Amino acid sequence: MAEPYAIEVKDVSMHFNMNKEKLENLKEYFIKFMKRDLRYEKFAALEDISFQIAKGDVFGIVGLNGSGKSTLLKVISGILKPTTGSVITRGQIAPLIELGAGFDMELTARENIFLNGSVLGYSKKYMQERFDQIVEFSEMQDFLDTPMKNYSSGMVARVGFAIATMTIPDILIVDEILAVGDFRFQEKCENRIREMLEGDTTVLIVSHSIDQIERLCKHCLWLEHGHIKMIGETEEVCNAYKKG
Repeated sequence: MAEPYAIEVKDVSMHFNMNKEKLENLKEYFIKFMKRDLRYEKFAALEDISFQIAKGDVFGIVGLNGSGKSTLLKVISGILKPTTGSVITRGQIAPLIELGAGFDMELTARENIFLNGSVLGYSKKYMQERFDQIVEFSEMQDFLDTPMKNYSSGMVARVGFAIATMTIPDILIVDEILAVGDFRFQEKCENRIREMLEGDTTVLIVSHSIDQIERLCKHCLWLEHGHIKMIGETEEVCNAYKKG
């Protein structure tokens, strides 16, 4: 019997209600809300998306801004519930989707490491045992007691990636986070992903860097206006995508 997929997306659509009118202030919004006079139009971020990702695969998603890539990752991660369809994931997920999600920017990096660990369900003792490993990978030793509101987006990304990959999850979901920071740290992150693959981790990546998708991914999906344009081997999909 074939081993089940790590991720199965079945007939997923995601619709949002968009306000059709431009309202000048909160008072105007409230009056129209009370009169039930607010007008919306449906926006389809995703439409009838279906695909599977095998365990241990590195799967890339490409597409222009607004094509639905980040929405799809949020649906797979369980952050958003699809309007229709279903997603089945098998195993523990470590999502690196929104930069700084799970962090309190008023707190220091030291405090946020423990806060983020508790959000992910880890005990304080567990985080203490891995604290040095997280700090060493992030290279934030000199800024541990600085409030994270003073961090650059690249520094936040370093801490977030170090925490998400301190243990080997079954599924790692990464949205553009590898595009932040210097080249050397991106290379370090890519090497960490390759190490995780040796432990059969399934990796799902969204990146604007086609070079990065080609370096890391075995298979790829091309999204266009919320629809699947193409899916298959990375080289084939990326070549078609680059031709437009």
